[in-house]
Amino acid sequence: MKKFTLIFFVLWSGILFAQIPDLESYNILWDLQSQNSSESMPCGGGDIGLNVWAENGDVLFYIARSGTFDENNGMPKLGRVRLKLSPNPFDNGTFKQELDLQSGSVKITGKKGDQSTEIEIWVDVFSPVIHVDVESTQKIAVEATYENWRFEDRELQKFESFGNSYKWAPPKGLLIKKDEISFKENSVEFYHRNTGESMFDVVVRQQQMEAVKDQMFDPLKNLTFGGKMAGENFIADGTSVGKNIDSEFKAWTLKSKTAAKKQSLEIYLHTGQYENLSDWNAGLESVIKNASAKKKTARSETLNWWKEYWNRSFVSIQPESKNENLVEWQVGRNYQLFRFMLGCNARGEYPTKFNGGLFTYDPQFVNPDRPFSPDFRNWGGGTFTAQNQRLVYFPMLKSGDFELIKPQLDFYKRILKNGELRSQQYWGHAGASFNEQIENFGLPNPSEYGWKRPQGYDAGMTYNAWLEYQWDTSLEFCWMAIQLYQYNKSDISEYIPLIESCLTFFDEHYQYLAKSRGAKTLDENGHLVLYPGSACETYKMAYNASSTIAALETVTKALLDLPEKYIDETSKAKWTEFLNRVPPLSFREIDGKTMISPAKLWERINNTEVPQLYPVYPWGVYGVGKPDLEIAKNTYLFDPDVQRFKGHESWKQYGIFAARLGLTEEAKQQTILKLQDSGRRFPAFWGPGFDWVPDHNWGGSGMIGVQEMLLQTNGDKIYLFPAWPKDWDVHFKLHASGNTVVEAELINGEAKIINVIPEERLDDVEILLK
Repeated sequence: MKKFTLIFFVLWSGILFAQIPDLESYNILWDLQSQNSSESMPCGGGDIGLNVWAENGDVLFYIARSGTFDENNGMPKLGRVRLKLSPNPFDNGTFKQELDLQSGSVKITGKKGDQSTEIEIWVDVFSPVIHVDVESTQKIAVEATYENWRFEDRELQKFESFGNSYKWAPPKGLLIKKDEISFKENSVEFYHRNTGESMFDVVVRQQQMEAVKDQMFDPLKNLTFGGKMAGENFIADGTSVGKNIDSEFKAWTLKSKTAAKKQSLEIYLHTGQYENLSDWNAGLESVIKNASAKKKTARSETLNWWKEYWNRSFVSIQPESKNENLVEWQVGRNYQLFRFMLGCNARGEYPTKFNGGLFTYDPQFVNPDRPFSPDFRNWGGGTFTAQNQRLVYFPMLKSGDFELIKPQLDFYKRILKNGELRSQQYWGHAGASFNEQIENFGLPNPSEYGWKRPQGYDAGMTYNAWLEYQWDTSLEFCWMAIQLYQYNKSDISEYIPLIESCLTFFDEHYQYLAKSRGAKTLDENGHLVLYPGSACETYKMAYNASSTIAALETVTKALLDLPEKYIDETSKAKWTEFLNRVPPLSFREIDGKTMISPAKLWERINNTEVPQLYPVYPWGVYGVGKPDLEIAKNTYLFDPDVQRFKGHESWKQYGIFAARLGLTEEAKQQTILKLQDSGRRFPAFWGPGFDWVPDHNWGGSGMIGVQEMLLQTNGDKIYLFPAWPKDWDVHFKLHASGNTVVEAELINGEAKIINVIPEERLDDVEILLK
């Protein structure tokens, strides 16, 4: 392996590191209107996402917001807005729609004769407010219509409950309850308020947790979400009805009081749990009042936020080419586009959902067998699938988007007590029990848990062939929290109870299970007997699953390495003893080659994940510069199951594994398959894969793969280009552990380190090129 280092530093206006130089070239520009919502652009900020498109001369956008969960724990949109202009510059005029990454906005311009008009749609990052600014060379009238398809109670259709927590097993006659919409003077007010029995109540009863219900966190009770649409020059103009594909809707229209060259419309949003509706209304009025007070600075503050966001990190591939047909250029462009979508939920109370994020659209355009409302997404709204969610959030470490990680970690912090109550209620021991597919209140998804269960079956267990005994996925978020400290020295005090509780569960529960089988709680070597277990959803009824062992070992060692602020001497002694109880990984030999075994033993194979490579990623036991790399390479290249399950769709991680193992050509091919254009009008709307469109764990796993190709760490060492093809020019800026930022480039096969912060870390950086 060739090793060399060429070093120089760049200072620009006194600021180290310039922003990505070609961000503008990654803007998406369309010169034709769209056919439907499947040809929409994402736009957003804070915790709000919009799908924006122009169709038949109208400009439309769907509104979504993080944390809007209804009684069935679906995640409905907040409606749709339709804009009509008169005279209409898009009617037989020129048309342009652009996603401006630098400003985080969508700009739609039209020109017809002497009339030139621009509509700019943007979201305030710091307040839940959507702005629509219209500017024209001639006076025009604007008609803004709020459209809602939940204007009355409606019975859900067959399969429609795949969009909520009932999935395939809804009760007969299940309703989606109506929203309340009305004119309030010259504005439109809309909201949904959860009433009656919610999914929380149903699940607590189903899973025999009613004895401790009053101690549990319930995110659905009295949850109210909605907002108000208004504009200074707008007045109410009546209601109408219509039909959007398969969804009937009712519409409330505001129109310009007088034609004008400049007009602005705002949609103010508010979400919260309130005992009384009047309190929610007061909260909404507070949002409006605060937005009014900062009206002069809101735009500049949002622009500065996006500027800092893009300055934080970037990956620019073949930057001089700008050839959209070049797949490696597409990889670089789509990396930025997906990171933009992630940035739209930087400040959300709830994490970005793997199955569409904030940008789902009419499901008929994803699957024609799903003729449902725009609220639908496969695999639920309030249900969180850890194996998918982690791939959305792990890339934020190397991209330096540390604030974006908080919603995902806070998700587990909020439900910690519920997870601990499960262990106490079912088995009488400590530690938080989190299954793979859990609701936003921490209990297993009810249909995955099983509505029809054998009499006497353990009430704490999911009766499900894929998910039984799979509870190690929470450890990945414990690892994420520790890495947040390792990368940024962030104060993670609030997450230490979560980390310790998740580890405690494994120590307590597997000794509990061993004691129920016999007199001994440990094996002859003093190790835990991790049986029954599960190596992902694939190797079931596993004995000492390698994915679980690597997780326990990595998280415990990292916990022990934290400063005394987080772990005192008593705790260190406790977790050192626990670490000694973690069993070793298992290996197997196939055709004379030693490789990591998925587990010591297992009964059956259920899925197509490859947990035998989890010691490579995310756990980092094996990798470039680390011992026994050949064993891990053998696992990737020669394990028959690894080869049989190979793919790039959705949550498949082969590009990440290959990069971590220094398999450059393999990583390159997998990354192209992952991050090349999606085949949809918006190039980063991948999917559906195993999930939905846009598939965010598809994009996240692609981002991680690119990052690992460019930068890896081994202790204090930082390796650059460990799996990067020499013929791909690249300019990147990424973060590493130890509060370190590295900017480097590879041009015509020559590597250069542009800068390293802090400077003393420069000696730890090594360029590896094959």
